[in-house]
Amino acid sequence: MTLHTLNELIAEGVRGRYILVRSDLNVPLDGSTVTDDGRIKASLPVLSKLTDAGARVLVTAHLGRPKGAPEEKYSLKPAVARLAELADFKVSLAGDTVGGSAKEAAASLQDGEVLVLENVRFDARETSKDDAERGAFADELVALTGGNGAYVDDAFGAVHRKHASVYDVATRLPSYLGDLVHTEVEVLRKLTADTQRPYVVVLGGSKVSDKLAVIDNLLGKADTILVGGGMLFTFLAAAGHKVASSLLEEDQIPVVQDYLKRAADAGTEFVVPTDVVVAEKFAADAAHETVPADAIESSSFGAQGIGLDIGPDSAAAFAERIKGARTVFWNGPMGVFEFEAFSAGTRAIAQALTETDAFTVVGGGDSAAAVRTLGFADDQFGHISTGGGASLEYLEGKELPGLSVLDR
Repeated sequence: MTLHTLNELIAEGVRGRYILVRSDLNVPLDGSTVTDDGRIKASLPVLSKLTDAGARVLVTAHLGRPKGAPEEKYSLKPAVARLAELADFKVSLAGDTVGGSAKEAAASLQDGEVLVLENVRFDARETSKDDAERGAFADELVALTGGNGAYVDDAFGAVHRKHASVYDVATRLPSYLGDLVHTEVEVLRKLTADTQRPYVVVLGGSKVSDKLAVIDNLLGKADTILVGGGMLFTFLAAAGHKVASSLLEEDQIPVVQDYLKRAADAGTEFVVPTDVVVAEKFAADAAHETVPADAIESSSFGAQGIGLDIGPDSAAAFAERIKGARTVFWNGPMGVFEFEAFSAGTRAIAQALTETDAFTVVGGGDSAAAVRTLGFADDQFGHISTGGGASLEYLEGKELPGLSVLDR
């Protein structure tokens, strides 16, 4: 891959030029309050580099999944307000994406200032499957840059999407790799080529179906795959154990059984919890107890019990595997970490990652939110990815449109 970098663009000179930057401002909100500003903070270095060099920066970003029309709850206002608080450059938000407000605000933008265009997904053409529709939207975005613009992709969380602001604009402007995306690619290469061993992968989250392709691609590459979260119950069922009312994807049992057989031949070991925290119901204050993973229905709650976390013995065993590794990739919490009573397993994994000498990668999404919610700092880990879905697709071996279009 021949990818041109942000430093190359700045060396060419950007003062007075309009630079269109695709940033990732897709942050979780509680009403109008940003609850995890990790992605906003991660977007700052590239914006600072460009404004320091005198560029007039136009930012495109999305938030949530609006239906191709403006919806107040998906406005970028809260994210941009937080960006403005953190930035040492002037930040403003256009009232629309490519309409009159955007055009007027862009025309009055000064050197070293940033204008964020309103949620690109407020325009249905952003995510259209029709190349011409996406292209028309991209043309309107590019028009805002005048005749001497450039494009910088700094939104790793969106590079797996063939969207107008990610893919099509890159075919119309000189295009460059943002520092955030560059770092993500370098990190993920360490997980797929010349990986330091032992290589331990920790997979959690609710559904095994979300992880099938990455599991398939990791067989023979990872030395050990530690399984937690809601997906562990499909693994237990595949081994013939009853899981009471725990989350179960029955249609995936044969697939998991096949993985377990193939893993042994490929030299990859699956490690499934030996104990589970079972609750009476799905609630923060639910009565709960720890039982052997192969005897979930023996809990006080019988067939109504629901597993909400890995048990302490499993957490300790997983931590030991992590501490003995040279490379660790973690994607997905071990339990319902949002409930204090069921956060111990996830906390144990995060703690182990801070105590190992291994190169550690937290794979974005819920895992990133979990470590911050549980009080850990980003710099306690080797790398916290900003792109959960993109990270997984890279590890699945898929081509990422937002990266391939930059290869020229």
